[in-house]
Amino acid sequence: MNRPAPRLPPWISHALSAQRGPVPWSAVVRGALAAGPLLLAGVLAGRTSLGVVAALGAMLAGVNDRPGSRRASVGRLGLPALAGAAGLLAGSYAGRHTGAVTLTLLLTLLGLLGGAVSAVGPVASAVGTQLLVTSALGAGMMLPEPGWESALLYLAGAGWLLGLRLLLPTPSSAARGARLGYRFDGERAAVAGVYEAVAALLDAAGTPGATARRAALTAALDQAQDALAGPRLRRHAGSAAERRLHAQYAAALPLAEAATALAWAERPVPARAGEGPRRLAVAVRAGAPTGPLPAPARTVPALRALDDALLRAAEAFDSGEGGRLHTRRRGARALLRIVLGAGGREYGFRVAASFGASAALAQALHRTGWYGPHPHWYWLPATAVFLVKPDLGPLVSRVLSRAAGTVLGALVFAGVAAVVPRPGGLIAVVALCGALIPVAARHFAALTAVITALVLALLMVGGEPGASWNRIGETLLACALVLIAGHLPVPGERAGGVRARLTVAADAAYTYLVHVLDEPGERARRWTLRRDAYRTLAEAQAAIGRAAAELPALARHTEGTAEVAATLERLVDTTTACAVHLDDTGSLDVRHRERLEQLFTELAARRRRAGLGTADGGRTPEGLSGAISRAGRKETGVTQIR
Repeated sequence: MNRPAPRLPPWISHALSAQRGPVPWSAVVRGALAAGPLLLAGVLAGRTSLGVVAALGAMLAGVNDRPGSRRASVGRLGLPALAGAAGLLAGSYAGRHTGAVTLTLLLTLLGLLGGAVSAVGPVASAVGTQLLVTSALGAGMMLPEPGWESALLYLAGAGWLLGLRLLLPTPSSAARGARLGYRFDGERAAVAGVYEAVAALLDAAGTPGATARRAALTAALDQAQDALAGPRLRRHAGSAAERRLHAQYAAALPLAEAATALAWAERPVPARAGEGPRRLAVAVRAGAPTGPLPAPARTVPALRALDDALLRAAEAFDSGEGGRLHTRRRGARALLRIVLGAGGREYGFRVAASFGASAALAQALHRTGWYGPHPHWYWLPATAVFLVKPDLGPLVSRVLSRAAGTVLGALVFAGVAAVVPRPGGLIAVVALCGALIPVAARHFAALTAVITALVLALLMVGGEPGASWNRIGETLLACALVLIAGHLPVPGERAGGVRARLTVAADAAYTYLVHVLDEPGERARRWTLRRDAYRTLAEAQAAIGRAAAELPALARHTEGTAEVAATLERLVDTTTACAVHLDDTGSLDVRHRERLEQLFTELAARRRRAGLGTADGGRTPEGLSGAISRAGRKETGVTQIR
């Protein structure tokens, strides 16, 4: 009898796993043209220190250079760059005009602010990271130029990479030729990806893979929303091509709704059902008419909804009159609640503890000369900032990856620096590492190794020799500090970030369900609430997955939350199926009512086991059931649930 192979603990398996996908060649080209040429320009102009600062700005912007639309890249790269320039300015003046104790207190307060802001989302997390990293660099590097000049050069370096992102064509846009151009290639690819995800979900209906396909559809819709909703000079779409893309995205929402309802029914659908969305995806990518679309069978409400959605999509493709993106924008009060909420407080406390303690230790080593010459002390707190970020993976995985990546990067750089000419060879190393960042971003250890070699090359060009071995020691110290800070008890409830996201997802699911039963015919707001429910649920599940891969001492604080999220996911899927059924028949059948009651009972039990208590505002599973009962008694054409 063969015994199953032993499974690795999650905190080890996560550290060994890496993302997969095609090489982002356009980002590789941008990386090669970013930091290296800026450093070369500074050296040729006789202002090497300014070239180093500009190259740092381009490098940190390159870390945030992810696939997507050009419009979305403005915020994804620009906002962190602005925060980085502000951090460099504040750190430069604080490092020159304050003592060690005052400087440590200021950096600790910045850590509290940067950590709390990071709880808002991925872009905000990048904002907080660059604010803290550059404040440490500004205070520790002691550049010869005034702080405002360094901040401007840093911003110019990031702006150079952003300019490359906005102006250079991508391989996909070049392949389509000049007729479509490259302005909306990211948006076009994202919208086409939605139709392809709809087709994949239809193919998987009635199979065990349907749940994963539905999650992939949510991710595709999120990506398309972000690609189309980036900053613009005008409030609405300003060109015919952009309005057409908005119309094509809006036409995909009822298709996604119908496909989700078909998957919820757990029955296979005719093979030709997915052919229509595939043809729509091809039309989006090519900018061509849809042509004839196959009509699916109209035997059940969800198939009739799919057929109707295909017809409306064909009309939208032909008219190209535009459509709503169905996004819910968070106002200043909502963002402030996140920053001051449980997740923001917990994250802010851990970042402040790690950043402040590492800054204090680094200055003590710097001033006492405990292990030899130590002219710059910024590496230790800057390393702690990257290590304490939970969105980069579980804590132990980050620590192991950072330690391994730093050692590897330092060793490789030491060997390369011994043989390449200076400064030309070092500038080539910077350009090569900049090109490798988009590929290395698939694993934290690889990214750390590339960034370590790049930064060491920058520092050596700037006149700091033999820094590799010191950096290894400082990285290991930062790892130890962050491990301690990560296990410290914090004020309030442990795992507050995970629980806060789960509460937001539960509230979004409740709002979506009540709207479906109260106003079944109002589809525009329904699609907005549906998108919000699935997006917040995906964010909660991602946070739960990272927390589950922590060491047992930390992972135990989120036990049971994955089951609660899974039940919420089934509730949102069921709500979508109810919406489609109500559109077709005006009432809910026995299967929908029984499934809702079953989910409420299951949700209540799982919340109790997870120690979640009641949701915000008293929105317990029992309260949800009561709200549905009250909605059923209204004259809405909906059958009473209880």
